[in-house]
Amino acid sequence: MAPSLDFSEWFPKEARKGTPVVVTMENPNYSVVEIDGPDAAFRQVDKDRGKNAKQFTWVLLLRAHRAVGCLAWVATFLWAMLGTVKKRLIFQQGVAMESDKAGKGRLLFRIIRGFLALSLAILLFEVVAHLNGWHFRTPNLHIPQTSEIESWFHLVYISWLAFRADYIAPAIQALSSFCVVLFLIQSLDRLVLCLGCFWIKYRKIKPTVEGDPFNPEDVEASGYEYPKVLVQIPMCNEREVYEQSISAVCQIDWPKDRFLIQVLDDSDDESIECLIRAEVAKWSQKGINIVYRHRLVRTGYKAGNLKSAMNCDYVKDYEFVAIFDADFQPNPDFLKQTVPHFKDNPELGLVQARWAFVNKDENLLTRLQNINLCFHFEVEQQVNGVFLNFFGFNGTAGVWRIKALEESGGWLERTTVEDMDIAVRAHLNGWKFIFLNDVKVLCEVPESYEAYRKQQHRWHSGPMQLFRLSLPAIVTSKLSVWRKGNLILLFFLLRKLILPFYSFTLFCIILPLTMFVPEAELPVWVICYVPVFMSFLNILPSPKSFPFIVPYLLFENTMSVTKFNAMVSGLFQLGSSYEWIVTKKAGRSSESDLIAAAERESKTITHPQLHRGASESELVELNRLKEHQVVQPPVKKINKLYRKELCLAFLLLTASIRSLLSAQGVHFYFLLFQGVSFLLVGLDLIGEQMS
Repeated sequence: MAPSLDFSEWFPKEARKGTPVVVTMENPNYSVVEIDGPDAAFRQVDKDRGKNAKQFTWVLLLRAHRAVGCLAWVATFLWAMLGTVKKRLIFQQGVAMESDKAGKGRLLFRIIRGFLALSLAILLFEVVAHLNGWHFRTPNLHIPQTSEIESWFHLVYISWLAFRADYIAPAIQALSSFCVVLFLIQSLDRLVLCLGCFWIKYRKIKPTVEGDPFNPEDVEASGYEYPKVLVQIPMCNEREVYEQSISAVCQIDWPKDRFLIQVLDDSDDESIECLIRAEVAKWSQKGINIVYRHRLVRTGYKAGNLKSAMNCDYVKDYEFVAIFDADFQPNPDFLKQTVPHFKDNPELGLVQARWAFVNKDENLLTRLQNINLCFHFEVEQQVNGVFLNFFGFNGTAGVWRIKALEESGGWLERTTVEDMDIAVRAHLNGWKFIFLNDVKVLCEVPESYEAYRKQQHRWHSGPMQLFRLSLPAIVTSKLSVWRKGNLILLFFLLRKLILPFYSFTLFCIILPLTMFVPEAELPVWVICYVPVFMSFLNILPSPKSFPFIVPYLLFENTMSVTKFNAMVSGLFQLGSSYEWIVTKKAGRSSESDLIAAAERESKTITHPQLHRGASESELVELNRLKEHQVVQPPVKKINKLYRKELCLAFLLLTASIRSLLSAQGVHFYFLLFQGVSFLLVGLDLIGEQMS
């Protein structure tokens, strides 16, 4: 029992002096834990305990102080956010809100802006109704007689409720049910992929090569002959990464007379062109078979560059071609780990390696990209490679059989996803693919949201454009029915079209609308449980990223705007679907990679044979340009504003305010955090701002 706190014997009633509250608080037997709830202080107490009102008052004051501190923190955060918005608006001169072409995405922006204006009007309407106590939960409303209506505003509100329940709610409910079905189908597909990945891990299934063809003690493989391999490095204005990429490729462990390196440069900057020429000359002086090719007109982008290189006369002497983008740094044993898989496997057309990222921990944006790409390689590519012998070529870090490329029609310039295009055509011609999850090639992910956004637009508009072009060939091909179904329903429709459609429609449009039309309510499991479970599965291949599961879920919904816009532009062949903007690189390498490269560099310098030479003027030009490049400080760009993301941010935040009026629970928190996520992305506060 709590001790009696009656101090009437200590102090007379007529002369109450001293500080009884302080004495009471110093009593070690008194504890705030005795208060069971916020109303405990106001319960009826015994007469001998009626002197404790001041103690409870102090407790309530303490709690009030904590609440005021919390409100002060929230106010400070909002004030800082408003200051950031003001700063973005003031310093926006000369930058432009978006670098989109005229007409690009204007229709979508107008629709979102209309939704925002309508939501604000309805919110104001609902607030007035809420303050007047007009709550109507039943969809079937009957407008009372005019004499019973307090005002014309009340009549308008009741008419709106009736119209909302009879006409708006059924349409929203039908669309939401359709999107929920698509959501469940896509979630089931992802679950099946994860189960397939678990099975591969459990049974330890992976492509293997019989014997060790490069071990002289292995008698069975001692007769292995090194095939001739062509290595291509396509690039365009890659000032930051050209040197480390060329250096890594030139140090591949393969007989020098059995492979040739093509540096395919589409740069339109003369200074970068001179730097790359000098770098090629330097490695040529060290005995590396390397050639430099430059196109004056960048026709067909990367596909046109590769097509032009494959038309060289000397290509017919080579059996395989390895492709590396400008920011990729293969290990010296890359060809020894990939090329032997082609031996005694004439149906094999492609061997794809996995990507590894040197800057995955650079900022929040790179961490979130790492989660997505780890799932893509660990689950999607590996499962499709093991069970179907088919997956989308990633455009780099892969080795092709040149015969497979030629029989499939070669590189075509009809889409911006030339890698997926050649993979689909090779699959239709019966060629098989192998994915090597254990072979990793270092590369970069975009560190700025601007670069990442443009990359994602190309990656999601190109597949829809390719789907329109390839559908007749898929239907008339000699593939089995279930392979055609996999290619059309799963590869294209489900993973390239349905995913961005339902993600944008369900979470960015329908969910905020249900706050203003409560008759069409989304269940909690659609908003919370299933997305969290799917995010948990997505993050399994990168377990160190578990602390970022909530930002990952919010950011994926935020990116649905860009992906949906890209999907629509590719499906209907709008102008933006043909854009190709080179992803900006930072040229980062980890410390261990730099040390290893330095060690390989020191070994290469002592190479005794010098088959080709470089003029002294080229080396002098290289040193001069490098010094000039180091002196120039990096130019930072002012943060951009993205209108679509900002409009959706205000729409979601408006819906979150409306959810407070109806006590929607988890809907409020989801809308609030999702709206803040859109606001941060719209203000370009995620990632770096690169020159």
